[in-house]
Amino acid sequence: SPSQFFKRTRSLKPLSLSLSLSLSLSFSNSQSIMVEPANTVGIPLNHAALLRDELDIVIPTIRNLDFLEMWRPFLQPYHLIIVQDGDPSKTIAVPEGFDYELYNRNDINRILGPKASCISFKDSACRCFGYMVSKKKYIFTIDDDCFVAKDPSGKAVNALEQHIKNLLCPSSPLFFNTLYDPYREGADFVRGYPFSLREGVSTAVSHGLWLNIPDYDAPTQLVKPKERNTRYVDAVMTIPKGTLFPMCGMNLAFDRELIGPAMYFGLMGDGQPIGRYDDMWAGWCVKVICDHLGLGVKTGLPYIYHSKASNPFVNLKKEYKGIFWQEDIIPFFQSAKLSKEAVTVQQCYIELSKMVKEKLSAIDPYFDKLADAMVTWIEAWDELNPATKA
Repeated sequence: SPSQFFKRTRSLKPLSLSLSLSLSLSFSNSQSIMVEPANTVGIPLNHAALLRDELDIVIPTIRNLDFLEMWRPFLQPYHLIIVQDGDPSKTIAVPEGFDYELYNRNDINRILGPKASCISFKDSACRCFGYMVSKKKYIFTIDDDCFVAKDPSGKAVNALEQHIKNLLCPSSPLFFNTLYDPYREGADFVRGYPFSLREGVSTAVSHGLWLNIPDYDAPTQLVKPKERNTRYVDAVMTIPKGTLFPMCGMNLAFDRELIGPAMYFGLMGDGQPIGRYDDMWAGWCVKVICDHLGLGVKTGLPYIYHSKASNPFVNLKKEYKGIFWQEDIIPFFQSAKLSKEAVTVQQCYIELSKMVKEKLSAIDPYFDKLADAMVTWIEAWDELNPATKA
C-alpha cells in the first residue's frame, strides 16, 4: 500500500550512517542506450496499481488516443481526464476499456462561463482545465506523442509508478545530497548531511524526462535537427531551494492538494503573442511557491519515449518573443519574495499575479493580461473546488 511504501522508504533514514553507498549506487549510472519505444504486448494489467482511486491522468489532445494502447498495462486502472483542444465538433476516439471523461471547448465555456477566458485555446496549456475539474489528490499529465520507454536492461518503464514513488517520498531542498535522492533504495544521506534536515519536506512535484526527441527550443532544434537523447541517467534529485528550472509538461506528476492552484499553464496559444512557454511559466510560479511554503520538487526518473519532433520554424514563431522576454522573466522569479501572510497556494499565487502586473507589464502589455488571467484562474479554481469547512 502507499502508506507501507512510504513508511518503508523513510524508516531509520536519520540514523543510517552506511559508508558503503558509494561502492554500488545504480542510480548514479549514466548510459547511452539504443532508443526505441518499449513493446508492452503481453505485460499484464496492473490491478494492484498504487493510488488508483487517488490519481487522475490528464491528457490534452487534438487527435485519436491510439497511443494509449501502448500504455494500457500501466494506465488502464486509472481514470483519465481528456481535454480536447481545437475543433469541438471533432470526435476523439479513445481505446476500449479506459475509464475517462472528455471535455472540449464548448464544455469549458459551459462550466466556467466568462472565466473560461483564462484557459488557452489551440495550445497544450488547455490541459490545466483538467487539473481544475479533477477531484483527486494526485495528477499525472502526459502528451499524446509520448510512448513507453525502455530502461538500459530493455525493460518497459512504468512512468506513472515511478512518479508515484517520487511523490510519496520526501524531498531535500534545503541541503544538497551528493548521492542525489537519499530516500531511494540503496541510497542514504552522505557524511556531513545535517541530521536536523534528514526528515525532508513533502514532495509537491515529480518532473520526468524523455528519451529520443529532446525538449529543445526552436533555435536549438534548428542547429541540431538530428540530435536524439540516448542518455539514460538512473537518478532522481531534489531541485534545491532558490533554484528555478524549465518545467516540461509532457511527463509530469504533482500533488494536487499541495500545489494544484499554482499549476496554471498561463495564457498561451491562439490569440496570444507567445506559445510554448506554458509549462515553463507554471514551473517558475510553482517553484517560487514551493520554496516559500516549504515543499519539494523532484526531477529525473521516470523517462518516457518522446516520439515526434515539432516543426522548429512553427515553434520559432511561437517562441521568439519569449526568447527575449525570458531574460527579464527569469530574474523576476529569482528575486520574487512572497509575504509571511501568504500561507496558502492561492494567496501566494495572487501575490505573484500582482508582482507580474507591477514588474513585467513594462515589458509588454501581454503581462497585464496574463496577470489578470492568473487571478481569473484562481477564482475559477475556488469556484469548482470550494474549501471544506472543518
